[in-house]
Amino acid sequence: MKRAALALVCVGLAGCGGATAAPEDERLGPAQLVQALQEGGLVVYFRHASTDRSQIDAGLADLDDCSKQRNLDAAGREQSREIGRGFRELEIPVGGVLSSEYCRARETAELAFGRYEDEPVLTGFPAEGDPGYREQLAGTRELIGSPPAEGNTVLVAHVKNLEAAAGVSLDEGDAAVFEPLGDSRFRHLGRIPASVWPQLASELRPS
Repeated sequence: MKRAALALVCVGLAGCGGATAAPEDERLGPAQLVQALQEGGLVVYFRHASTDRSQIDAGLADLDDCSKQRNLDAAGREQSREIGRGFRELEIPVGGVLSSEYCRARETAELAFGRYEDEPVLTGFPAEGDPGYREQLAGTRELIGSPPAEGNTVLVAHVKNLEAAAGVSLDEGDAAVFEPLGDSRFRHLGRIPASVWPQLASELRPS
């Protein structure tokens, strides 16, 4: 699918010329998004996979201590593996993989892609008005709007970052796909639910 076919409107945020977001029914479906991802040059933002809601985040001074965080549950680990299998079987090229420093995001990235780099900009998100809010918001937009050096850039983080930066909400394990335009500008192309990767891999696997 050629980029010219991606006739979508830039998300309405600073640096996007004040345009409004494209209506949901004008965005690309999962199969179309896979075709676009196979060409490379996009940014995929994953919300970490399914978590154990009986756990809470407490004592986050040491983010390497997973015992004090909400972590992936068994379903989330399987979600992460299915995402990775989907990328491999569909031959979606992956460049950089950047993750929040929370254990649930790191584990999602590791199980899906086998590698990641910690990215402080994606690590949690302050409330609006708190110190660091504008800086982290600008950093998140810059990550989404930066064209990959190769393949597709994968970001694994949290929903609050994405809602603030792009006005997009995701369930756990879901992915939002963006066309980066540079200078913190981007187009939201659509969403891939976590549950559809096995079906996509079965139906769209290259012959």
